[in-house]
Amino acid sequence: MQEHSNCLVYLCIKLINMCAHTTTPERPGLVGSLLANKCPRCRRGKLFVQSNPYRLKGMMLMKSECPVCGQPTDMEPGFYYGTSYVSYGLGVAISVASFIAWWVIIGMSFSDNRFFWWIGLNATLLIVLQPPLMRLSRTIWLSFFVRYSDDWNRGDIVKAERANKDLKNAW
Repeated sequence: MQEHSNCLVYLCIKLINMCAHTTTPERPGLVGSLLANKCPRCRRGKLFVQSNPYRLKGMMLMKSECPVCGQPTDMEPGFYYGTSYVSYGLGVAISVASFIAWWVIIGMSFSDNRFFWWIGLNATLLIVLQPPLMRLSRTIWLSFFVRYSDDWNRGDIVKAERANKDLKNAW
């Protein structure tokens, strides 16, 4: 029995060490860099041309490559179509979180229209958060394919696979 408990303690410590990541200027954290829409490779360069997601004219304009490490952001034609899955997942997560918060704080009932008030609040919340969610989903999708590199300053760039500059933005 002692052998199993030592093994369990060892596995727990190993798991905690894997999940705990120190964020230093030399090694920025994953969650912070995703929320700030930073390059997934170096976690320093900004991915979008404009920093304000609510400036709707050019909110989705991305830089062609990271200004810090040079990682291309346009991997292939139609690369960002997969962000709809990420955006859907984020929307569902926000809806579930708002439902649980509404249920705990206010309560849920069909007799006095609390459920319908939550539907209205949730719809408003999703509409207001849509521009940052679209940007965040692009950043998360790009981070699925481009991993963080400790040696980013040595030039280990993930090259674009089938980029066609003539057909860029031709849709």
